[in-house]
Amino acid sequence: MLLSPTAAWAWDDAPAVEALSLATLGNLLAIQPRPEFLLLGTGGRLAQPSRQFVRDLEAMDIGVEAMDSRAAARAWGVLRAEERWIVAALLPL
Repeated sequence: MLLSPTAAWAWDDAPAVEALSLATLGNLLAIQPRPEFLLLGTGGRLAQPSRQFVRDLEAMDIGVEAMDSRAAARAWGVLRAEERWIVAALLPL
């Protein structure tokens, strides 16, 4: 699932964590203003994305917080309740 502050949609072609790239996120990062960071739910367990993926996000001034998808979903609710301008990419469990 991909989440922005204004929309949610299925991530039907979600790759494995190690294959993530900016292109695999589709239009998720195109919102304005730019999101503070990406909550990355890595499925049933924590897995780290590639350094290149993290560097590409940081080059756009977008941070990335990786955690298992359950924790990411909980964090999404808390952070959006605080009206934080974030996006999320949640891989299936």
